[in-house]
Amino acid sequence: MIRTATAHWEGSGKEGKGHLSTQSTVLNQTQYSFGSRFEEGIGTNPEELVGAAHAGCFSMKLTFVIGEAGFTASAIDTKASVTFEGGAVTKIHLEVKADVPEMSAEQFAEAAKNAKENCPISKLLNAEITMDAQLVG
Repeated sequence: MIRTATAHWEGSGKEGKGHLSTQSTVLNQTQYSFGSRFEEGIGTNPEELVGAAHAGCFSMKLTFVIGEAGFTASAIDTKASVTFEGGAVTKIHLEVKADVPEMSAEQFAEAAKNAKENCPISKLLNAEITMDAQLVG
């Protein structure tokens, strides 16, 4: 399977601007710029998109790991905080809250650790990945 995304940029790094599009058109000429990346400008930025990809990938992987253990999650909410410093993504912190009926805290911690280490986006990234995982409900 191959998925595609495109970026178009015009101008200099600081004064220029661009847009991002994805094959699915979820992003369709979505604006990004120096302001949206390094300040509080309107639009998205690569780090925000990496965070969304990681949160989504981790959550889905966690559902599979939980399922392999014989449980079904009622809900999983994941926030990925991406640290960008010195020109590199240096850290991603995952905050996870999951409602998994009848799953023990120990079983959940093991499943969350497995998902963090084995989701495809975690494997792709060359950054420290930390996590706080909480079983709720």
